[in-house]
Amino acid sequence: MSEHNAPQPQVSAAEPPWPPPGQAWYAVGVMTVALMFNFLDRGILNLLIEPIKRDMQLSDTQVSLVVGLAFIAFYVVVGFPIARLVDSRSRRAILGFGIAMWSGMTAACGLAQNFWHLFLARVGVGIGEACNGPSTFSLMADLFPKEKLPKAIAVLNLGFVYGQGIAALVGGTLIGILSSLPPVYLPLLGEVRPWQLTFFAVGIPGLFVAALMSTVKEPPRRGITVITDARLKPPPIREVVRYMVEHRAAYIPMFLGLSVQGIMVIGIIAWTPSFFIRTHGWDIAQFGQIFGPILMLVSPLGLMFGGWLAEKLPKLGYHDANMRIVVLAAFVTLPTIVSFTLVSSAWMAMFLLAIQNFTAAWAFGPQNAAFQVITPNQMRGQVTALFLFVFNLVGFGMGPTFIALITDYVFGAEDQLRYAMALAAVVMQPLAGYIFWKGMKPYGEIVARG
Repeated sequence: MSEHNAPQPQVSAAEPPWPPPGQAWYAVGVMTVALMFNFLDRGILNLLIEPIKRDMQLSDTQVSLVVGLAFIAFYVVVGFPIARLVDSRSRRAILGFGIAMWSGMTAACGLAQNFWHLFLARVGVGIGEACNGPSTFSLMADLFPKEKLPKAIAVLNLGFVYGQGIAALVGGTLIGILSSLPPVYLPLLGEVRPWQLTFFAVGIPGLFVAALMSTVKEPPRRGITVITDARLKPPPIREVVRYMVEHRAAYIPMFLGLSVQGIMVIGIIAWTPSFFIRTHGWDIAQFGQIFGPILMLVSPLGLMFGGWLAEKLPKLGYHDANMRIVVLAAFVTLPTIVSFTLVSSAWMAMFLLAIQNFTAAWAFGPQNAAFQVITPNQMRGQVTALFLFVFNLVGFGMGPTFIALITDYVFGAEDQLRYAMALAAVVMQPLAGYIFWKGMKPYGEIVARG
C-alpha cells in the first residue's frame, strides 16, 4: 500500500474547543520553567567535569559515561511504559512526578563519593526526565492549533536555552564562590567539595517546580481515535508501529537525522566548557559567567526567528516548512561549529559559538512540532517517547563518549580535544543535513493531505 493511500486513523467528530489563550500560555510558562530545570540539572554536570575528574581520578571516557550512558541507562526501560500512560492518563501528574524525581536525584549527585555513586544518581535523573518529553509535547499539541504550535514550542524551548545558560552562569559563579570558602563538613559525608554543594543548590529548587505543576489544567484531548467504550485507552503498540511504517518516508529521516546530529551536538555541548579550560586557559567561573549570558541572549532570538519562519513559510505554500527549517539550520550552522574550535583567540571562539547557538536554535521549535503535526493524538506520547529515546540514547548515550574516544584514542592527548570536536562536526553535521533533506518532501505531502 502506498503512503498516499495509507488509511488514516478515524477521529471523533465532536472536537472540544481550544483552551483559552491565558490558560494555554500559563501552562507553557510552567512547562518552560520545568524544562529550564530539566536542562539545568543536565547541563550542570558538563560544567563540573574537570573538578569531578580531578577529585575522583577519572579518565575522559569514564566521565563521558557518567554524562551520557548513565543518564539513558534506564530511560530504555521506563520511557515507553511512561509514554503509554501519557496517552491515557493525567499528563500533568506524570510530569509533576518526573520533575520531583530528576530534581531529587540531581541533589543526590552531590552525595557521590565515587564513580558508581555518581553513575547511579545520574541513572535516577534519567528516569525522572523520561516523564518530561512525552507529557509536555502531548499537552502542547492539545493547547494550540497546529499553525500556532511551532511558535509555542519555540517559547517552550526557552527553557532549554535558559537551562543551559543558567547552568553555565550560576554553576560557574557558585563554583567560584564555594571554592573560596573554608572546607564544609556534613555528618556522614565528611568534607563536601564545591562541586557537590553545587549539585545540592541546583537540584533542590526543582522540587518547588514539581509542586507548581498542580496549578496547570489538563486540556481535553483532541483528534482522539474512536474507541468502543467510555474509557480512553492508548492504541496497541502494533498500531503505532503500523502507522509509522506506513509513513516511514517521513519518520525515518526525522529519526535517523536526529540520531546522527545528536551524537555530534550533545558531544560538543558536553565538552565545550572543558575545551575553553584546556585550550584557552579559562577557569570554570570565567567560562560560565561569559557563556551563560551570551547563550541566554542569542538562543532565544534564534528560537523566535525559527518560530516566525515556521508560521511564515506555510502561508507561502510550503507544507514542508518545519522540516525545511531543520535542513536550513543544519547547513547554516556547520561553518561556525567547526571554526569555533580551531581559531586561536578565545574571544573569537566565543563569538563564533554565539553565532552557532543562534542558528542552531532555528530548528528547535519546528523540529519538535513536525512530529506532533503528523502524529495522531493517542499516539503522540509514544511517538514522542521514541523521538526522545533516540535523542537521549544516541545523543546523550553516545555523544560525550564519541568525542572522548576521539580525544583519547585518535589524537591521544587531552589538549587535542579541539580537533576531536572539529572532526566530529565535519563528519556528522553534513550527513544529518542530507538525511533531513531526504525526508522533507514526504513530510510535506503528509501535511498537505491534512
